Amino acid sequence: MIKLRILFLLLFAVINITYAQLSTHEIAVLKTNMVKAVENAKLTDSLFTKLDRLPNKTALITGYTGTLEALKAKHSWNPYNKIKYVSRSLKTMQKAIDMDKENMEIRFMRFSIEFYTPSFLGFSKDLAADKKEIIKHYQNENFGLADNELVKNVAKFMIDSKKCTPAEIKILNKHL
Repeated sequence: MIKLRILFLLLFAVINITYAQLSTHEIAVLKTNMVKAVENAKLTDSLFTKLDRLPNKTALITGYTGTLEALKAKHSWNPYNKIKYVSRSLKTMQKAIDMDKENMEIRFMRFSIEFYTPSFLGFSKDLAADKKEIIKHYQNENFGLADNELVKNVAKFMIDSKKCTPAEIKILNKHL
C-alpha cells in the first residue's frame, strides 16, 4: 500500500514537472518582457522562439505564444505576413482557451488581439464572448492566478476599449 502511494506521488510530481515549464519568477519576467515586446521586434522573436520550443505547453504558455504571434504581425511590414500571423495567433489562442476555458488572462489576451485587429479582416469574432467571460470573472471576483496588477490593468483596458456597457463598467470600476 505504501509503495502504491509513493508511486502515485512520484507520478503526480512527474506530471507537474512536465507541465510546469516556467517558474513563477520566469512568468513574471516573461510578462514584463511581453510589454516591452510590443515595441521590440527582436524581443518578440526571441520570446516566441523560447516559448515555442517548450514541450507540453500549459494553457497560459500557449496563450503567451499566441500573443507573441500577434506581435509578430504588428512588427511585420508585409501585409500577407501580417494576416498570416494574426490568423495563426487566433488559432493558438483558441487552443489555449480550449485547454483552460476559465482563464481570464488568456481570454483577455485574445480580446486585446481582436480589439486591435481591424474588424474588416473578420478576425474579431470572439470579442463579445471574451468580454462576457472577462466581466463574469470580475462579477464573481474569480481571478485565478492573476495578480492584483493584472486585475487592475485588465479592468482599465476593458473600460478604455469602449466595448462595455455602463453596468459592466460599474463592475470593472470596483477593481481599479
